Amino acid sequence: MKMLTADMTKLLDKLYNLRGEDSVVLSKMEKERELAEDTKERTTSEKATLQEKIENLTEEERVLGEQGENLVTALSNIKTDDFKTVLDKLKIDFNPDKLSEQISKSLPETINKVQEETKTAQDELVKVETEMNTAIATIEELAIRKDEALENQTRLNEYFELALNGNINITRDSITSLLEKFDFSEDECREAAKILMFPEDALYEYEERLKNAEQPGKSISEVFAEAKENVEEDIEESEDMPLSPKDELISLLTELGFDYLDFTNNDLEKILANYNETDLRRNVEFAKSHDLKLDLFIDSVELLYDKEFEQKINQLLEVGKEPFDIYLNPGVLVKYDNEKLENMINTLRDSGLDPRKVPLIAY
Repeated sequence: MKMLTADMTKLLDKLYNLRGEDSVVLSKMEKERELAEDTKERTTSEKATLQEKIENLTEEERVLGEQGENLVTALSNIKTDDFKTVLDKLKIDFNPDKLSEQISKSLPETINKVQEETKTAQDELVKVETEMNTAIATIEELAIRKDEALENQTRLNEYFELALNGNINITRDSITSLLEKFDFSEDECREAAKILMFPEDALYEYEERLKNAEQPGKSISEVFAEAKENVEEDIEESEDMPLSPKDELISLLTELGFDYLDFTNNDLEKILANYNETDLRRNVEFAKSHDLKLDLFIDSVELLYDKEFEQKINQLLEVGKEPFDIYLNPGVLVKYDNEKLENMINTLRDSGLDPRKVPLIAY
């Protein structure tokens, strides 16, 4: 049995964090949501201010143009001789033509500046609206992502509960595909899958230490600090311990070319209940020598300890079946013992059928 190492502890710390309300994934999403909400509030206010400014500038431009035109028209209708006496007595230098010329020259420049200011405000409004819409989209996206994260967290907790109860019967692919959603590396996914599929190697010890950490006067960090100090001692002790039957089986499967994580706990227990190293080695080597992929055994673990495996394969090869046909239909090998398979082949022949031409799925 493996011991809880520092690396395993670190990985389990990360996994257990993802199981709780203070999950780094959920916490990060909450910070992103708060930032997006602040941005939305700020840009909403800025948008309203800019819209009011643009509206005022647009009105100012309209009034300048209208009043300027009216003033020029009014000045053109004024004759200074009609007001010569009052202008002379009051010493007022009033020249309608000169004023009209000054207005005609200055007014377009002034209106142009107002238009430029309006254009600047409009460009800023586009940027603010883009930022605001991005914030709104982010809030909506985070709501969806949070729902997905909570679903993933629920699945993760279900896997842990099954593992802790010794009832997990989930494939490695199911576990790794889930952990990939939490941005675990390939190595972390693989190691985490091992921990969950074989909880006796580390998970049980971690859970026990976690429970101890809940005792008054002792924090979780203190418990794990003590655990890490004892890692080397645990490893030394484990080197002196004999391998368990399951560890021996896993070692043999690895030696023969299997990835043992492709087998569920139930598969391994079934193999152990019928374990014979000689039969297992013989069957695997025989399959390899006939180009039968090892996946054949993963889907039908019974064939690993089937004492008649060779004879049944040979029977099928003798009637003309190809190794690939056999690989695709392992159920035939599970369904029949050697004698019954021979009887089935003879029955086909007696019926005037060629066993080679009859699909294995019909056997």
